[in-house]
Amino acid sequence: MASFVLPHSLNTAPFDARAETYDAVFTESLVGKAQRSQVWREMDRVFHPGQRILEINCGTGVDAVRLAQRGLKVVACDSSARMIAVARRRLQTAGMLHSVELRTLATEQVASVGPAGTFDGLLSNFAGLNCVDDLGRAARSLAHLLRPGSKAMVCVFGRFCLWEMAWHALRGDLRKAFRRLRSGETLLDWENGPTLRVHYPSVRELVRLFSPFFRLKEWRGIGVLVPPTGLEPVVRRVPRGFRLAASIDSHLGRAPIARTFADHYLLIFERSAT
Repeated sequence: MASFVLPHSLNTAPFDARAETYDAVFTESLVGKAQRSQVWREMDRVFHPGQRILEINCGTGVDAVRLAQRGLKVVACDSSARMIAVARRRLQTAGMLHSVELRTLATEQVASVGPAGTFDGLLSNFAGLNCVDDLGRAARSLAHLLRPGSKAMVCVFGRFCLWEMAWHALRGDLRKAFRRLRSGETLLDWENGPTLRVHYPSVRELVRLFSPFFRLKEWRGIGVLVPPTGLEPVVRRVPRGFRLAASIDSHLGRAPIARTFADHYLLIFERSAT
């Protein structure tokens, strides 16, 4: 079952409609907290106080607050105006609005954010790039904005989510079980609402699309034992088992074979000098 955290695109209606409930469904869920904590551990290691960070598909501003609280300056963009409105409220409550510039802007339009070499780092969390049709073009735009040597953290849907394949296969729904493996794009019906065009590139394909502007430094899985958000009701019935799975997951996500079967991949790129 694909994670509830679906990527942002120029079709903003689904995200506008769910902006007010997004945090209750994902951010505050057990699965959401467990997966985000792993991303934050890497984010705290890669980005440093005083840096200026570009965040694309920022959603409700959870990661922007984290960065601002650690002393970083952030330009946070999202295609959904209502997501940005929720993010603004969160930043105001946290007293961090002075450290974060919010913009209603799709990833496909990010080149307009500023001149070359404006940022010290990039963050794209939880599958925002999976709905970008031309990732190569997006990579060029992002590279233009980043200083040479800066880091780009990209968290995308995994291609081979073991939980999703097993869950749907056991229920006889092979179409959903293996939808991430289909070539090209997949149309997802979000709770009988508008369909979303989602791509599931492999790590190798992402490296190719981000070259020659970026070099892959490392990558890990997020959600090997921790399942996608759709299994939250199951997780809540076994809290002890879930806590154990979450503690193991943070280590298992680095294992070369196991990380391939994660719900998300977290890739850390370095902006090339040329």
